[in-house]
Amino acid sequence: MILEKPMHPQRVTVWCGFWSGGIIGPFFFENEQGAAVTVNGVRYCAMINDFLFPALEEEDIGNIWFQQDGAPCHTAHVSIDLLRTVFEDRIISRNANVIWPARSCDLTPLDYYLWGAVKDKCYANKPATIDALKNNIRIAIEDIMPHTIENVLKNWTDRMGYVKASRGGHMNEIVFHN
Repeated sequence: MILEKPMHPQRVTVWCGFWSGGIIGPFFFENEQGAAVTVNGVRYCAMINDFLFPALEEEDIGNIWFQQDGAPCHTAHVSIDLLRTVFEDRIISRNANVIWPARSCDLTPLDYYLWGAVKDKCYANKPATIDALKNNIRIAIEDIMPHTIENVLKNWTDRMGYVKASRGGHMNEIVFHN
């Protein structure tokens, strides 16, 4: 008996934005056939132009800062230059005016809160298909209440206070809570 098994498991590649006005997204990186693709600079810039910027058109973003991790597609000069067209010098990222420290997931609301909360909910019913998983992701994000976002952002502000007080040094004695 021959059992065929795909070389790579099915997956989704998803992007979200998190701010006081709510959650922007999800945006799924997919090819024309609807299969997940790896995010590269071209795809990331397309998402920014086609999804993020239109989502922000109605918002007053004059005091909003854009923070992102150090993924190569995020920090490519073409990506940073594109983000500068809207956020100017209010970008926190490698290759931007405000450098974000590497491996600092405990200081990023998407990492220390959102993705864990979404994963807990979207895998609870063991989705059998990619479409079911994507639907669960959408529902999990829609179910996050405004007061939760407010609490997460207050927690982020507190975390930044700890960083400032430590002058950017290690904070082994600090235990962060969500």
